[in-house]
Amino acid sequence: MLTATKADQTEGDATVVELWRAAGGWPAALEVKSTIPIGAGMSSSAALCLAVVLCANGPMDPFDACLEAQRIEHQVLKTPCGLLDQMAMMMSQEHHATLIDFTAMTWDAFLIPESWMFKLVDSGVRRQLNQTEFGTSVDSSALQRHATEENRRVRQALDSTPIELGTLLNASHASLQSIGVSTPEVDALVSKLQATPGVLGARMMGGGFGGMILIAVNDPEVVPDAPLLKPSRGGFLEESL
Repeated sequence: MLTATKADQTEGDATVVELWRAAGGWPAALEVKSTIPIGAGMSSSAALCLAVVLCANGPMDPFDACLEAQRIEHQVLKTPCGLLDQMAMMMSQEHHATLIDFTAMTWDAFLIPESWMFKLVDSGVRRQLNQTEFGTSVDSSALQRHATEENRRVRQALDSTPIELGTLLNASHASLQSIGVSTPEVDALVSKLQATPGVLGARMMGGGFGGMILIAVNDPEVVPDAPLLKPSRGGFLEESL
C-alpha cells in the first residue's frame, strides 16, 4: 500500500520518490507498507510501480496503468520487464486465473477449479532482476523453445486435472533449468518438494535466480506451514479524506 500525503515537497524513500516524480506525482510525503517479499519472484517491483502510478494519476484505464508502470520501471529501476506482472495484477478477478495472449494483446478470466490447490514455499534465495542476466546464458533458439513449450503448457493446463497440472508445473521448472535461470539451491528444494507426498508438482516463480516456489497440492494439509493461495481482485485505488 502506498500512502501519499500532500506536503510542501516530495519526501520518502529515495527510490519511491524517484518513481513518484517519473509518474508525474505532486508534492507529497510518501509511505509504502507491504508484505510482499523483495527479490522473491513475487513481482514486488511491478506492484510498487503500479501503486505509484495509480496514486499519482488517480483512476486509470487498467491497460494504460500497466503501460505507465512498465515505463517508470524501465526508467527508474532499469529493469527490462515486459507487461505480464502488471497485467496479472490489474486484470485479475477473485477466484480466477488470468489468461493473457500477448500476440493478440487480449486477456480473459478463467475460473480456477476447486480441485486446484496452490501454495508458495520460500526458497530463501534472493536476487535483483536488474543485476541478473536473464536470456544471456543460452542461445536464442533455446529461449524460443522454452517460450513455445511454456505457451503450450498454459493451454494444456486450462482443462487439466490436478495431477496433470502438477506434471505441467514440473515440466515448466525443468524448462527453466534448461535456459539457466534457476540455481542449485532452488533446484534442490524443488526436487524435495516434488518428492513430498501430496505435492503434485513444483515450479520456481518469477524471473528466475531464486525466490518463491509454486506447488500444486492434493490436500490443504500438505506442506502445512504454507497457507493455500486465494486469487484476489485486481489493482485498485483507495482514497481517504
